[in-house]
Amino acid sequence: MADYHDILQKVWGFRQFRPLQEDIVKSVLSGRDTLALMPTGGGKSITFQVPALTMEGICVVITPLIALMKDQVERLNKLEIKAQAIFSGMTYDEVNVALNNCIYGNYKFLYIAPERIGSELFIARFQNMPVNLITVDEAHCISQWGYDFRPSYLKIVTLRKYFPDIPVLALTATATAPVVEDIQEKLHFRSKNVLKQSFERKNLIYAVKQSEDKQKDLLDIIRKVGGSGIVYARNRRKCKELSVFLKQNKISADYYHAGLKHELRAQRQESWTEGKTRIIVATNAFGMGIDKADVRLVVHIDIPDSIEAYFQEAGRAGRDGKTAYAILLFASSDKNIASQRITANFPNLETIKNVYQAACNHCRVPIGGGKGMSFDFNLADFASQFRFNPFQAFSSLKILEREGYIEVTDEMNNPSRIKFLLSRDDLYKFQVANAKFDAFIKLVLRSYTGIFTDYTGIDELMLAKRAGVEVDIVFQYLSRLSNLKVIRYIPQRKTPLLIFNEERLEDKSLYISKENYRDRKERFAANIDAMLHYTQSTGKCRSVMLLEYFGEKNADACGQCDVCKRKTEKELSSQEFEMMKEEIEAIVKMEPISLNNLVDKIPFNKEKLIQTIQWMLDNGNLKYNKEYRLVWGKE
Repeated sequence: MADYHDILQKVWGFRQFRPLQEDIVKSVLSGRDTLALMPTGGGKSITFQVPALTMEGICVVITPLIALMKDQVERLNKLEIKAQAIFSGMTYDEVNVALNNCIYGNYKFLYIAPERIGSELFIARFQNMPVNLITVDEAHCISQWGYDFRPSYLKIVTLRKYFPDIPVLALTATATAPVVEDIQEKLHFRSKNVLKQSFERKNLIYAVKQSEDKQKDLLDIIRKVGGSGIVYARNRRKCKELSVFLKQNKISADYYHAGLKHELRAQRQESWTEGKTRIIVATNAFGMGIDKADVRLVVHIDIPDSIEAYFQEAGRAGRDGKTAYAILLFASSDKNIASQRITANFPNLETIKNVYQAACNHCRVPIGGGKGMSFDFNLADFASQFRFNPFQAFSSLKILEREGYIEVTDEMNNPSRIKFLLSRDDLYKFQVANAKFDAFIKLVLRSYTGIFTDYTGIDELMLAKRAGVEVDIVFQYLSRLSNLKVIRYIPQRKTPLLIFNEERLEDKSLYISKENYRDRKERFAANIDAMLHYTQSTGKCRSVMLLEYFGEKNADACGQCDVCKRKTEKELSSQEFEMMKEEIEAIVKMEPISLNNLVDKIPFNKEKLIQTIQWMLDNGNLKYNKEYRLVWGKE
């Protein structure tokens, strides 16, 4: 077994671990099941990548974040560490090749979406892999008490029976006490073992600002706080409107949401990450996998659905340890708007069934058919065709997904992939016999490696530039070679998918469970109430409220949030108190005076003045006469 300190330095160039990372690595290497709670940006990947590289075998990483798994696989491959990813949208043959590589190809990491681990193909191959660690990312998704429960996560525990002695590492950034217990139970931890950092962020200043003109207040905040920032809004239209408004006011800004084409999203994220764009206005689709430490400001224009979601999004500010701000703008109308989300997120059962049948008809799936099949699926087109409210259609599909009937993926940017079906010797014979393909095949072989053993992403435009031809010519060559069974060519795909996990059912057989409907609706309402309580509370430090929500007791007030600042402003220094006390005494000794007239006569902060008058009344220095005027009380 290699030394994990050496691995950390040789592979990543770090001389020491961040707080908690080493404790997690030691726990995993000792063979213990481990639940690690690490704040956003705490360096989770190191905690499983280092021990996995220290041991012989392959680490299986289960994560729902396709973009993140692609990114990590790409980074590991650049470090010359062999890694694979399996996710929705891959062909059977691609999955088969990837799994065989994990058994025979000396791969160190397999990233896989939770929906894929229940397939017969995966289970058959998984049993023969030299598994050294099972890592469960976003582990809160396994708990029905969590804010983002996914039924597919419940399948993970079935993997343990094949490797009962292999440790499980569960990772999450946000989990309440019940969720912490539930994660360990659902993953069959052999003994309880939780490692966590405090959720406290001393450099992050939380604030809630009452606002009836959010655009104006947003502009004021951005002008006061320097550096880059994220503005979170709930809908795509508002993202664009706010971005345009900021640009009109000479703020470098752009917007981001899942409805934009992948290339545009990637371009805008890169521009913001590199500091070319100062403010990104986005839906909650923006954030996962962001690697930007110097975010100075996160503003929420709308109330998030839960404390967990808010804490995670706000936590993207100030990862460099320097002062940063998390500000939520709250209008008087927001309470009603937030309450309306409960109905929007949980359409009635008739609507859910109508959406299901319409989706089946849209994909032309007959009753009893469709299991395991996937179809291109554009939600906007679907809602328009069947005249559904788009949000209600989306919410209905999500409920059906939680029941395990279907799965709807985000739009994925899967580049074109190819794999040679011929051996090198047979390919050489083909080139000799088919000279017109020879130059193109040589170009492909020079441009890409690993193309005989694995499906490899290719760029047709780049090949066209190297060959000095139009890109259509490249498409023609690839298609001809695919038809001749020289290669398997899978063209680029950029559409969301609707995947049927079960055969199509009739309405009477479509069952929506109490757990996935009524219970979740009640929990969603409770989450909204907790978020509203946070926004409307004026008596407790914001940081303390958040820490208590996650089970941290006896936290100290931050002294920096809007609540703490208001309290500080109201607090009297002894010097201020004595000065006001003398002024009040001098005036009331001259003649009885009403409270309002007394306050108007003394040029001090009115709240502090009334606080001093109240103290003097409580302590007998002042009293009211029969005309309800203040008089000196010591005589």
